[in-house]
Amino acid sequence: MLQVNAHSATIDEINIGDSVVLEKTISESDVYQFAGITGDFSPNHVNERYMKGSIYGTRIAQGALVVGFTSAAAAMFGIKFGIDGVAAGYDRIRFLGPVFFGDTIRIEYRITRIDRERQRTHAELVVTNQDGKQVLAGDHIIKFTPYTGERLGRDARGGA
Repeated sequence: MLQVNAHSATIDEINIGDSVVLEKTISESDVYQFAGITGDFSPNHVNERYMKGSIYGTRIAQGALVVGFTSAAAAMFGIKFGIDGVAAGYDRIRFLGPVFFGDTIRIEYRITRIDRERQRTHAELVVTNQDGKQVLAGDHIIKFTPYTGERLGRDARGGA
């Protein structure tokens, strides 16, 4: 379990190239739960019979679901490096290939630019499948928002 860093990192403690990697196997349950939350019940994601006639031959995960897992990688980065911040945005998200049920995606989140004046970091997002094929590319921005409250030593999920 990742523990929240007791020290709040400043932007000066982050370096170009700092990174984390997150891996996740995409399940049918992930896709259906995401559809339930977002309302994205496109037949691309939930109708196997329909998708058998497509160029993919089977159902695919929602692109926004895959982007959501890049957000988890950003959170993991913040926890690892002790960053208090919020997402300031995504830029140039591109879906380069389908993600199928059962695929294991690998998300690399790597700092490529640091804007000390605006207190922001920019990270490259590279998502590949289990075969090493890139399925998503993009950039993510974190805005540092220093925490001034008491540190309670809670784990990353908010538990005691």
